[in-house]
Amino acid sequence: MKLQEKLRLSASENPKTWILIAGVGVVGVAAIAVVTSREINRRKQIKKVLEEGDFDGYSFCRECIGQSASDDPISRIMSFERFEIKGRVTGFGSKVWKKTHEEGGTTAVVITTLLRKGSTCVGSTVLDQFSFGITGENAHYGTPINPLTPQYIPGGSSSGSAVAVAAQLAEFALGIDTIGGVRIPAAFCGVFGFRPSHRAISMIGVLPNSQSLDTVGWFARDPSILHRVGHVLLPSNSQSRRSRRFIFADDLFELSKVPKQKSSYVVSKATESLSGYQSPRHVNMGEFIGSNVPSLTGFLEESSNVKNGVAVLKALALVMDLLNRYEFKTNHEEWFTSVKLKLPPDVSGRVRKGSDSLPDKLKNIYKVKSEMYSALQTLLKEDGILVLPTVADPPLKCNSRKGLPIEFYDRALVLSSLSSMSGCCQVAVPLGEHSGFPISVSFIASHGADKFLLDTIVDCYPSLRQQASLSSESLPVADANDHLDAAELLKEKGNSAYKGRQWNKAVNYYTEAIKLNDLNATYYSNRAAAYLELASFQKAEEDCSKAISLDKKNVKAYLRRGTSRESLLRYKDAAEDFKHALVLEPQNKVASVGEKRLKKLLS
Repeated sequence: MKLQEKLRLSASENPKTWILIAGVGVVGVAAIAVVTSREINRRKQIKKVLEEGDFDGYSFCRECIGQSASDDPISRIMSFERFEIKGRVTGFGSKVWKKTHEEGGTTAVVITTLLRKGSTCVGSTVLDQFSFGITGENAHYGTPINPLTPQYIPGGSSSGSAVAVAAQLAEFALGIDTIGGVRIPAAFCGVFGFRPSHRAISMIGVLPNSQSLDTVGWFARDPSILHRVGHVLLPSNSQSRRSRRFIFADDLFELSKVPKQKSSYVVSKATESLSGYQSPRHVNMGEFIGSNVPSLTGFLEESSNVKNGVAVLKALALVMDLLNRYEFKTNHEEWFTSVKLKLPPDVSGRVRKGSDSLPDKLKNIYKVKSEMYSALQTLLKEDGILVLPTVADPPLKCNSRKGLPIEFYDRALVLSSLSSMSGCCQVAVPLGEHSGFPISVSFIASHGADKFLLDTIVDCYPSLRQQASLSSESLPVADANDHLDAAELLKEKGNSAYKGRQWNKAVNYYTEAIKLNDLNATYYSNRAAAYLELASFQKAEEDCSKAISLDKKNVKAYLRRGTSRESLLRYKDAAEDFKHALVLEPQNKVASVGEKRLKKLLS
C-alpha cells in the first residue's frame, strides 16, 4: 500500500489525526510527521507506517534530534532546510553549503516551540537554492511536483512544503517568506499560505536570507488548521476584533489575468451578508503609496512609460529586491568568496549585484520600509483588511531557468512587496480555478493583527468558497442597434468630456455609444483612452483588442494597448503592439520610442 493511501486510511479512521511536514525532496515527499491527540491504537498504526519507511523510493531521514515534551509518543515534526537543528547540518538548499558547514549547536526557537507542544523533530528537507528564487526549482535536488499542474512550477522558495500540503500528504507545513516564499507557492499549488507580521515569530536559529524581510510562515488546505497553527506559534497577547473593513486594491486586480468576477467580485459578494463586515472601500494602492511613501521618489524609473501608480509599485518592488540582495550578500559574501561558488545565472545575477552600488541608497531603502509600515498601519488601522491578488500570472512551465521572463518576475514582486516592505501579515486564500490554474486572493491586515486575520479567514471562508463555486466567466453582453446618428452624438460628447478631463463621464458616453453601435472601432479605442487615464488597464486592453478586431489598421488602438500592457508589466506583448504600430505608421514617434524602450528593458 502506498504511503499516501496508508495515511489517508489512518486519518479517515481518526478525525483527530493531523500531519505536519516542512519540505519535499527531489520530486516528492522526503519525510513526514504525524501528530495525534487520542486513540493509542491509531497512534500505533501511524507509527508503523513511519518505521517501515515505505516512501515509494523517496528519501526519508530517520535521525531523531529531539524528544517529545508531551505524553504523545509519536508526535513528529519535519524541519525546513533553513532551520538550525542541533546535531545536524542545515543545507540551505545547496550541497556545497552543506559540505562546508558544521552541525548546529542549537535548535531553532520555532522548532523548540513545536517540540514543547509534543513533537519530535526527525529531519529536514530542501528548498530553492539559498532560498533565493520564486520558481521552486533547485539545481541540486530538482523540483517538487505541483500536484495540481504537474508540468508547471510549484513556486518558491518554500516549494516542497506547499507541494506536500497540496498533495494531501500533510495537513500543514512550515516555510520561510522573504519576498513571497510562502505566498507564491501557496497560490500556485492552490492552498492557504500565511505570512505573519515581521518578527511576530522568532527567527533565532533560522539561516538568514534578508533579516529585514524574513519571517516564518506555514501552509494548510483547511483554514481551521491554518488558524490552529497560528494560535500555537503566535504571541498570546493579540486580541481578536469583531468589526471588519475590507479595502479592495483595484489597481492591483488590474495586474491579474484572472477575471474580477472570479476574484474581487467573489470576495465582495461573499462578505455582503456576513455579520460584522462594514461596507467595502476601494483604493488605488499605487497612488496611495506614492502619496505616503515619499522616499520612493528616488527609485522611480525616469524612462518608464507606465502610469504613475504602477511606476510607484515597480519602485517599491525594486527597493524590496535591492534590500534582499544587499542583506543576503552582507550575510554570506565571505562564504561565497571563500568557496568560489559558481551559481546558476538567476541566482548569481542577483547575489553578485547585491551591494556594489547600494551604499549611497541604503539609508533611503530602510526609510522606504519605515514609511511603508506607517502608511499601511494608517490605512488598515485595527479593523482593515486589504484585498489583492496573491499572484498576477499562472505558474510557468518547469525548467524555466532558461529564462525567467522579467515581466513575470516584476509582476510577482509588485504584489508581494506590500506586506514584505510594511511588515504586515498576509494570508493567501485559494478560490477555485481559472483556465486550469488555481486562483488565489490575499488578505493583508496591520502589523500585529495576525490572529484577527486568521479569525477572519475561519469566519468568512465558507461563504467565499460557496460564492466562488457560483462565479462565472460570462460577462454582461452589450445591447446593439442601428441608431448610428445617436451613437456618433454620444461619441462627440465623450470626446468633449475627455478633453475636459472628466474620465468617468467620457467612459459613460462611449459606453452608451457602443450600446447603439458595437461595430465601431473608434468607440472602443476612445473608451480605452479614458480607461488609461483611470488606470483601468485591463479594460483599456480589452477595448483596444476589440477595436483592433474591428479595424486592423487602427494605430491608436495598438498604441493604447501597448501602453496598457506596459502598465500591466507585460513588456513582450507591449513591444509587439508598438512594433505593429510602427509597421502601420513608420514615422510615429510614440511607437518608435516605445519599441526602443521595451526592447532595452527586455534585453
